[in-house]
Amino acid sequence: MRTGVIAKKLGMTRLFDETGTHVPVTVLSLEGCQVTAQRTKDRDGYVALQLGAGAKKAKNTSKAERGHFAKGLVEPKRYVAEFRVSEDNLIEVGAEFTADHFLPGQKVDVAGVTVGKGFAGAMKRWNFGGMRATHGVSVSHRAHGSTGQRQDPGKVFKGKKMAGHMGQDQVTTLNLTIFRVDVERGLILIKGAVPGTEGGFVKIRDAIKSAAPAEAPRPGAIKVAAAETTSGDDAQ
Repeated sequence: MRTGVIAKKLGMTRLFDETGTHVPVTVLSLEGCQVTAQRTKDRDGYVALQLGAGAKKAKNTSKAERGHFAKGLVEPKRYVAEFRVSEDNLIEVGAEFTADHFLPGQKVDVAGVTVGKGFAGAMKRWNFGGMRATHGVSVSHRAHGSTGQRQDPGKVFKGKKMAGHMGQDQVTTLNLTIFRVDVERGLILIKGAVPGTEGGFVKIRDAIKSAAPAEAPRPGAIKVAAAETTSGDDAQ
């Protein structure tokens, strides 16, 4: 089991496949996704990688967070998350991921916080049909109707679908398809929509209901620093 990555949702657009069919895609940017810490079985009781993405000003970072990032020799990050991994897929702290961590055609799961809708009625929030438009119904056409029974149980059960705050929920969309990756610009393009607002961060991982491609990089696609070459002039 290898790690996922954190990406920033830039928005949606459309591209064309080899047959000329237009495909709606969501554009995700890695935004400097790095390993900020390791979780090991001996020290923490489980094995995982802590990742961070997005730049954050030091003055807006708490002293404890600054110390944590300084320990890993990484810049402060706006968004931090953990991914469970197997011990053979641990990656060194400070390593930065590239977009080819996922392959075109691969299935992935994307988790994010949905767009907040504020206070919404039962028809919008739960797709209720509403009450009748005639036959004595007045003012209450979009009401949700009865919420309970009689004196017994004499209460409204927890979890009853009613009007209330809608959106801003943690949601995971399963089995989305990677359409294309752009390594140079650090972009991952996924078919269809993913949860979250533009400018928000989402977590991408290998799909749990589909096998990861055998050729997927393990433990991950890491940006390698350019090797220093010594020219003949330097040798002199």
